[in-house]
Amino acid sequence: MSNAPTPYEAPTLAELGRVHFVGIGGAGMSAIARIMLGQGVPVSGSDAKASTGVNELAALGAVVHLGHAAQNVAEADTLVVSTAIRADNPELVAAQQAGLRILHRSQALAAAMSTDAVVAVAGTHGKTTTTSMITVMLHGSGVDASFAVGGTVQSLGVNAAHGNAPVFVAEADESDASFLNYRPQIAVVTNLEADHLDRYGTAEAVFAAFEAFVSLLPADGVLVACADDAGSAELARKARVAGKRVVTYGFGEGADIRLVAGSGDGLHSETTVILPVDTAGAGASAATVGKSLHLQVPGAHNISNAAAAVAVALELGIDVDAALAALGTFNGAARRFEAKGEGRGVRVFDDYAHHPTEVTAALKAARTVAAGHKVHVLFQPHLFSRTREFAAEFALALDLADTVAVLDIYPAREDPIPGVTSTLITELLNVPIGYAPDPAAAVYALTAGASSGDIILTVGAGDVTDYGAELLAALQTPDGGTPAADRAAGDGAHG
Repeated sequence: MSNAPTPYEAPTLAELGRVHFVGIGGAGMSAIARIMLGQGVPVSGSDAKASTGVNELAALGAVVHLGHAAQNVAEADTLVVSTAIRADNPELVAAQQAGLRILHRSQALAAAMSTDAVVAVAGTHGKTTTTSMITVMLHGSGVDASFAVGGTVQSLGVNAAHGNAPVFVAEADESDASFLNYRPQIAVVTNLEADHLDRYGTAEAVFAAFEAFVSLLPADGVLVACADDAGSAELARKARVAGKRVVTYGFGEGADIRLVAGSGDGLHSETTVILPVDTAGAGASAATVGKSLHLQVPGAHNISNAAAAVAVALELGIDVDAALAALGTFNGAARRFEAKGEGRGVRVFDDYAHHPTEVTAALKAARTVAAGHKVHVLFQPHLFSRTREFAAEFALALDLADTVAVLDIYPAREDPIPGVTSTLITELLNVPIGYAPDPAAAVYALTAGASSGDIILTVGAGDVTDYGAELLAALQTPDGGTPAADRAAGDGAHG
């Protein structure tokens, strides 16, 4: 960790003046705008269309413009953009011509949390859930921490808020290396695998970025790392060599905070957390350091995420029993195995999983929830580059389901890559249904094959989430919602 980056020195809120967000309705941008409004910063922004998030920000005092235009930044002193904003955006061009301060989203967040002790949660998977868990735990333990999460925390109803406690919990995004703009006191790394190769190029470059992130910890900071994941365990080893303090968690014997093999019943899970003797509470002894943890979310991956939250609680001096009780109230984050409804006894869930490891975790959780019934999946690959790199791994993960319909690739920020289609995955599948270029036919095929007690799970980071409503509508229609003529011609989905 010798190649430590120069820490980003964030401007003060007073230096920002009036702040304008380009694309204010996005999950990350709206979070920062909400926090700055809570801090008394004058905020304006623009977005392509109205949305619930945009309307909520307007109600909080933001001046919101629908559509992007140069005149929208006339009163601004600082412009905030995300990686998704193109160089020819009229507001960005106008801000450059006017000499305004221009910040990346992560730099704006760094400014918003510059006076607090920062808990930054990073990792290839699990960031949103773990950040949400830590936030709910802190609030439930009486710590009114500020927070910024990449999805709505269901029990709090928002994805961000400005709190009164001098603690800030932030999801730290590695996809564009923007997490290197933060100054964490506690850095949580849930796992570390190759991803975002469209940006980094190699797995080694991804690992180097995480090493740089950990190097930003101050002398009295701490890395909280998952001991069960090979990548984060190696990161922890290197951090120790570099003189950083490290706390590990996991199911393995060597973890500082150790989990006993958990169990699950439907949407719930539980385990025993073995804590270091000196942190387990007054009167603790070697025989009494085991603490029960009960969660309202399924899956071993969520038990692991909760252990990370426990580690943060210990670092912040929060009573362990209060922290565990608060974690027991956590009921999920948006698009993380989120229940969408039920029809004909078939439950529909939605999950943001878009990497093979995440898909595997989601389907294992689905198996627990289905309790012996079948699991049907509507999967949408995200990015051509990710599909090309991980087609075989996606197929292996999806084989955990009983039936899988795979939609066309969601391109997001990428242009098509010749020869890269969803069939790279489906030709390796060992379960029906396979490639489904027609979403309506896929919805029919999945619902027609589902029986009471089964689960249908929409999976992916694109617009596959929108098909949850169509699945529910089809489940509530006797013929599955597909015209008889279309069914006679075939369901349009094939392997």
